Amino acid sequence: MRRVTRLGENVGVAFAALRASTLRSALTILGVVIGVATVMTMASLVQGIRDQIVRTIEIAGPTTFYVLKVYSKTPLNPDRLPKEVRIRPDLTEAEARRIAALPAIAYAALWAQVTARLEFEGVRTQGVAVFGADAGFTRIQGGELVRGRWFTRAEESGGAAVVVLRDEVAVRLFGRLDPLDRTVRVGGRPARVIGVYEQPGNIFSPPGSEIGAIVPQRMLERQFAIDRTNALWIPVKPRPGVTVSEAQEAVTVLLRAGRKLRPGVPDSFDLVAQDVILETFNTLTGTFFLVMIGLSSIALLVGGIGVMAIMMVSVTDRTREIGVRKAVGATTGDIRLQFLVEAATLTTLGGIIGIAVGAALGRAVSASLDVETGVPLGLTALSVLVSVAIGVVFGVIPANRAARLDPIDALRYE
Repeated sequence: MRRVTRLGENVGVAFAALRASTLRSALTILGVVIGVATVMTMASLVQGIRDQIVRTIEIAGPTTFYVLKVYSKTPLNPDRLPKEVRIRPDLTEAEARRIAALPAIAYAALWAQVTARLEFEGVRTQGVAVFGADAGFTRIQGGELVRGRWFTRAEESGGAAVVVLRDEVAVRLFGRLDPLDRTVRVGGRPARVIGVYEQPGNIFSPPGSEIGAIVPQRMLERQFAIDRTNALWIPVKPRPGVTVSEAQEAVTVLLRAGRKLRPGVPDSFDLVAQDVILETFNTLTGTFFLVMIGLSSIALLVGGIGVMAIMMVSVTDRTREIGVRKAVGATTGDIRLQFLVEAATLTTLGGIIGIAVGAALGRAVSASLDVETGVPLGLTALSVLVSVAIGVVFGVIPANRAARLDPIDALRYE
């Protein structure tokens, strides 16, 4: 009970000292605030993006996989491809049709993507992702058609200049006008609007790659220059009851036979499952997160050194006060505890403010990127503990200095 009373008294003394020098205290905790806020902002953003990708994978289905010309964690320069990539043939629509005809496969089609502006009567969007696909687009991407229709087989096979707009883009271009049967320009090419698509609220769209429109694959092939290395792929969905490995084996056998690859010759294509995409993302974001923690740790270290410096000054300024406390019965432990509590209080306040600032910044950044985020509770608790630990560690030297002061010398100090 006496220890609790002593702790409460020292906390009161600590807050009184902080109130007596508000500006100095605020500057002291600024480094802690910056460090903790940086960690919280990055953690919120990384967790939010990861959650979005996981939800997107759930939309497409855990068994969906992709056939690519080459799988690379970063896009390759199409003008400077390595030889081992250049010799690989491009994916073709005929290969996609043969894959779709396999007994183990429920869906397969050739898809492509370009970035282009959409325009209607002088109103233009920024560069958005324009997909070349078919009427099975929602089987992979999820979402639904809220108005109009998807492409007919004749429009797909003929590469008709028709387009399905994303709902937000339709509102941006047309306002309250009905977009159906009106002509928009997709990358400068005219196309008739036949439908409006609403994507799932949790689908992940990287900055600069917002889904804006879907057109028939053959239209995209004929009217746009497609990066056939990085932006052409075949999404494959196995039939119910067929495992990913079984479906991938069937696709591999078909493609190797179609490309006349002899036994022992490496595949001239790559198959990428959803878990590989998630693993790659986790690797990239994990590295990024570690770098951010390292940078914010420097800020926390600077904040801790600032706390120690200020507490050393505080000990000097309050030498007479320390002498008075010792003269009226305060023990060495009381004085040490007082200054440790003050240091811990400074850094704890910095940690709490940093958490609030970091959470607000995380939400602001996430809102600008259209990514839902939450506050990582585990990291929040860890940030508070780290803040307290910094105060205790960096408060030890000034606290020991204060505790060792001779009461008589302290009372004589001017």
